[in-house]
Amino acid sequence: MAEHVHSTAESLCLTFTNTASARVDGTLKEQLHSYEDLLAWGEREGALPASSAAQLADFARSSPQQARGMLHAAVELREALYRIFTAHAERREPPADDLSMLNRVLAQTLPHLQLAAGPEGFTWEWNEDELDLGRMLWPVARSAADLLTSDDLARVRECAGERCNWLFIDRSKNHSRRWCDMQDCGNVAKVRRYRSRKQVHA
Repeated sequence: MAEHVHSTAESLCLTFTNTASARVDGTLKEQLHSYEDLLAWGEREGALPASSAAQLADFARSSPQQARGMLHAAVELREALYRIFTAHAERREPPADDLSMLNRVLAQTLPHLQLAAGPEGFTWEWNEDELDLGRMLWPVARSAADLLTSDDLARVRECAGERCNWLFIDRSKNHSRRWCDMQDCGNVAKVRRYRSRKQVHA
């Protein structure tokens, strides 16, 4: 069965890195505790159709050791992507080992892509004839490659919120966005600044 490639693939990789937060101070908040969590994330983000998620969940239950290994590989890729994008945002060279890991995953991913003709032209599709627990990493890896080679790379930012570290694409007009979400981290920072000023003037 073929499946159309996720239409918002350029930012899917950043959404994937955001399945963890609070990396800097050592109090990592993890969202992916099992392979089932990974599948749920992929289905929720539109990277995996429900039918594929159900098939992979059945396969994972019959191969628990393999599923645990794939979860570990997914988390390793996620952290490599986080380091690559934060290095670029801070104008540093990306770690060579992390870039090598991404290239290895891409080498495993790209053979699963195929062109399909449609009424509006040609599109990329995933060839899902084989049941592969690594399926969840395919759209993530391609998304990362697309973003790293796009003009949007210059707009990738890391949230300035304390204990956040989420990544996002800054699409503000003056390129000055600091928070992943103004209603969340932005408001927390505003409250902290307000309390700090009150203490100073008390």
